[in-house]
Amino acid sequence: MRRWWTAAAVGAAAALALVGCGTPAGIDRNLTDDWPALPAAEAFTPQPGACHFGLQDVGYLSGYNPIDCAQPHRAETLHVGTLTGADAGRSSPPRAGSAGARAARVECDREVGKAIGADWHSGRLRVSVIFPSALGWGGGSRWFRCDAAEVSSLDDGNVVERSGSLRGALKPGSPLAYGCFEPKLVKDDIEEMRAIGCTAKHHAEFVGVYRFPDVSYADFRRSTARAHKGCLDLIATYAKLPKNSELQYRAGTIFYHPFEEEWTNGDRGVQCFLWLSDRALTRSVKGGGSKALPVR
Repeated sequence: MRRWWTAAAVGAAAALALVGCGTPAGIDRNLTDDWPALPAAEAFTPQPGACHFGLQDVGYLSGYNPIDCAQPHRAETLHVGTLTGADAGRSSPPRAGSAGARAARVECDREVGKAIGADWHSGRLRVSVIFPSALGWGGGSRWFRCDAAEVSSLDDGNVVERSGSLRGALKPGSPLAYGCFEPKLVKDDIEEMRAIGCTAKHHAEFVGVYRFPDVSYADFRRSTARAHKGCLDLIATYAKLPKNSELQYRAGTIFYHPFEEEWTNGDRGVQCFLWLSDRALTRSVKGGGSKALPVR
């Protein structure tokens, strides 16, 4: 195209010369100095609030096909952040377990929590951190997406199709929020946590998310007693009980923790449940005090 336009311009100038016409006003015969400068190239950045029919592990531009959240979809971008400093200066997107991956996870957990009304670990949700492809990173992209999705249950992490935004999804009374459960035990192992209404007989109840200290996964596995104590403290806060030596005789704990890969990338959210092995409850213990959870 550039050659065709140049040839046409030269031909027009020659025709003007042949007929003896002078240069019209405003034309200086210079073909190169009157073109506007091209705008600086901008790297693609995804938009928060967009929904997606499928899930992405890597933010390939070719796979970015956002849809309106009123349509059936499986994921929603609730926040878009930007890597800066040393994390942005590397030659490739953050690797698993890197400082950049962990920093993005912390920001996603915080911002998604603001958007949905509570820590996402407290409901049937999962949050994925998505970085640009290697090609996009090479072109200057330094964003990361925080995508949230609804899952089937506490024990089944399969994503379900939904309609409507997840903003405000974990406000009080939400059907996605964890409540009471009936554990299925095989010997001493929890095989399944079946969600159940708190007015039905049950032996467990979700009480909150314990943010475990930033240690390695191996160190976490060696210190599960710390998770148990952290969950006991949450039981005390949830049920309005004194945090003293009697607490361990009021209730036991069940806790779910991130898988090793999730832990390596910065997820420290331990989901805590009170557990009564010797009696069933028929109401929530929230705010119930010593009457709801007497010393046994």
